[in-house]
Amino acid sequence: MKKSLGDLPAEALAGKRALVRVDYNVPLEDGRVADATRIEASLPTLRWLLERDARPVLLSHLGRPRGQPDPEFSLAPVAAALDGLIDADVRFIPECDGERALAGSRELAEGAILVLENTRFVPGETSNNAAVARGFAALGDLFVSDAFGSLHRAHASTVGVTAYLRPAVAGLLVERELEALGSLRESPGRPFIVAFGGAKISDKIELLDAFIERADRLLVGGAMANTFFAAQGLETGRSLVETEAIDDAREILDRAGEMLRLPRDLLVTADSRDPDSEIREVPADSIPADMAALDIGSGTREDFAAAIEGAGAFFWNGPMGRFEDRRFAAGTFGLAEAAARATAAGAFTVIGGGDSAAAVRAADLYDAVSHVSTGGGASLEFLAHGTLPGIEALDDR
Repeated sequence: MKKSLGDLPAEALAGKRALVRVDYNVPLEDGRVADATRIEASLPTLRWLLERDARPVLLSHLGRPRGQPDPEFSLAPVAAALDGLIDADVRFIPECDGERALAGSRELAEGAILVLENTRFVPGETSNNAAVARGFAALGDLFVSDAFGSLHRAHASTVGVTAYLRPAVAGLLVERELEALGSLRESPGRPFIVAFGGAKISDKIELLDAFIERADRLLVGGAMANTFFAAQGLETGRSLVETEAIDDAREILDRAGEMLRLPRDLLVTADSRDPDSEIREVPADSIPADMAALDIGSGTREDFAAAIEGAGAFFWNGPMGRFEDRRFAAGTFGLAEAAARATAAGAFTVIGGGDSAAAVRAADLYDAVSHVSTGGGASLEFLAHGTLPGIEALDDR
């Protein structure tokens, strides 16, 4: 068990600079935050610190600016969005290391929050450079790790900083994530149903292997299913297939047997870019050679929903199709609705971040499931291994 904010006495916080690694890697459109979900997820930790007279200094990355300043990836719009979401004075400094950032952290008044510039503007952040980590550590009197979606990466701002700054504890968001995902690893309700979608099997091989042992049923849709069909020797037409993972898919099928369920029907089209292109529902073993599968079919939606609605626990990662196009969203939204019904019936349901979280929000069901993870890759890696580099770096309880 790792320490969290609740393990720190009040005197360890009052007046102290709390260096908080948040995950503000949010989408921007026209210089504004297009989706503030990750900012909103950090608010409980920030309010907790402010209520105890700590002075939060925030570090985050945004995008992939290749270790140098790039205005396209500045956190200035994020600071403005945070200012509108919390009752506190939010300051922004366009640096995250050096004298200006250090002076800003020291001069920060109680009741205020300091947002520093993108950590990936600094060479050495992603390589966990010791000098960069030491510079970040100078910005705080204690370290609060609350960027769950980044804790599978051993960067200077997530791992390296803890070598120079203690105490180092989990924030409230990270604590919630570990409780929710930990329960699925250690003692899920039965039957335990897992659904995977998205494009790549290769990103999820370890987790698929782990869930073959732990889950009662695996439901596979989305483009991932096409690679399994190819492994079975079926025609996949122009569907997206991860050819380099066909052998892996074949091994998974052999190991899983009947507990792994693939779609029995699919929605296919010849040209998804053409709004007038014909869409057909076909059996999974009858994809036309000139068409691509872009969603699960109505029969599969019924099958998957029936499996989920009887679940004691349910985990889902990856959409069932190209849900951004409403013509191919029924499978993904149907899964979200089944998860909501299962939750209402008493199941513990976890949505594994990324596109699945976006789909649940788009279906207006974000609050209708037990937990929506803020970390796609991080949640998968934690479920596979039971820990993350950014978790290991924190103080033990």
